[in-house]
Amino acid sequence: MCNPTTALTVVSIASSGLQFQAQRKQQQYQWWQQKKQNELAKANAIQRYAAEQLRIRQELSKSRKADYIGTLKARKVRSQFITGVGDAGLAISGSTAGLMRDYYITEGNFRNAIRNNMDVNISQFERNLEAIQFGQKAQTTYETPPNPALLFASQALNVANTYWELESQKEMKGLMTNRQKKKYG
Repeated sequence: MCNPTTALTVVSIASSGLQFQAQRKQQQYQWWQQKKQNELAKANAIQRYAAEQLRIRQELSKSRKADYIGTLKARKVRSQFITGVGDAGLAISGSTAGLMRDYYITEGNFRNAIRNNMDVNISQFERNLEAIQFGQKAQTTYETPPNPALLFASQALNVANTYWELESQKEMKGLMTNRQKKKYG
């Protein structure tokens, strides 16, 4: 006749073995998910960095082009003005010099406005890069690699707990435990 404690212990061992396998697979899958999430967060950040760098390069190019066009326009107007005055054989008078001075001031203000706008764009670009980095950190998860040794120990303790629980139930009912049977025969 089979000892009920032994039978229940065998069933507990089999159950723990199945639970161990299932939990090990679950840990591996969870670890894989964490790694995949971190890869996606990194790829997303790289893509956003590239888009932001393209945008700032386009802004720099647009700013340089506007400055170049403004410079060409200013030189053209100044050369026409100076040529017109020179053809007439006149020296530049006070009012003409004032007009030229105002023109230089306007040109300087235009260039400063372009430079200030570009400084604002660069500052915003740097903040966007920081936000992208923060976003990547927020999307990144802590990776917990599978720990089969801990799972095995946990399942072994569950089996031992089941065995000792059965033994204590026998003792509470006044039956002889396996330890007592070995001791007293």
